[in-house]
Amino acid sequence: MSNSLITAPTTPLRQRMQQDMLMRGLGSHTQQDYIRHVCRFAGFLGRAPDTATTDDVRSFQLHQHEHGVSPSTINGAVSALRFLFEVTLKRRDLARVLVITRYQRKLPDVLSIEEAGRLLAAVPTIKYKAALGVAYGAGLRVSEVAHLKVDDIDSTRMLIRVEQGKGRKDRNAMLSPQLLELLRLWWREGKRRGVMLPHGWLFPGRSCIDPISSRQLHRAVQEAAEVAGIRKRVSPHTLRHSFATHLLEQDVDIRVIQVLLGHSKLETTALYTKVSTRTIHAVAGPLDRLMALMADKPPPC
Repeated sequence: MSNSLITAPTTPLRQRMQQDMLMRGLGSHTQQDYIRHVCRFAGFLGRAPDTATTDDVRSFQLHQHEHGVSPSTINGAVSALRFLFEVTLKRRDLARVLVITRYQRKLPDVLSIEEAGRLLAAVPTIKYKAALGVAYGAGLRVSEVAHLKVDDIDSTRMLIRVEQGKGRKDRNAMLSPQLLELLRLWWREGKRRGVMLPHGWLFPGRSCIDPISSRQLHRAVQEAAEVAGIRKRVSPHTLRHSFATHLLEQDVDIRVIQVLLGHSKLETTALYTKVSTRTIHAVAGPLDRLMALMADKPPPC
């Protein structure tokens, strides 16, 4: 999408939709995504979206499928347009035309504990080592890492305070002694360099008054993975996936992991049971049990 659509003068319709989203407590990222999808729909129509017909909506979705738009983008557009039609325009007839695309969710790439160690060891600076250490050691999303404040580290209770995470929810994340020591190393270095402001960002960006960007963290983890010789597709979110999987392999209760990750639904956390090698290896296969019986041996537990 061209930037001109996003930066175009605010129309009364867009202003009303933004007000509706604000009153319903939608997060800033969700608001931006919804506006982007509605702008894309308006660009397809060539006119204002409040003039759309059911045939227009159907044609737009067919256009997306025919041009290979990913299922996640299609479903994002459905959510945005449903909000526009149902809430702002009060046009439920248009909302009913929208169709969600069903697709099989891919299993996430996960690092082994040894690979995670190699990756963190390959990070050249203490700032990025600490930031990626938080992503792996506490399971935070990249945006949550970027927006941590110095005061969010509670060394007394050994907790990390995550404010306004996904879904605009606050939660506490774990703070291990090793992660705390890593953060203290960065805090001392940041103070020495004069970039760590009182009550400021834990990981400042190029300016002390701005947080580090998600793009910077993505670049740092990819460069470290290359140096470490890790051929898997790695992003900061890979470290979060690895955090959850490694906890599961340590027999941590899945409901505890759900709370630490900030998942609303247990089914989301249960995805990690599909990538946990220990969970898979713990299952005795039927052939093993059969061969044990044939050999007149006690079957494995």
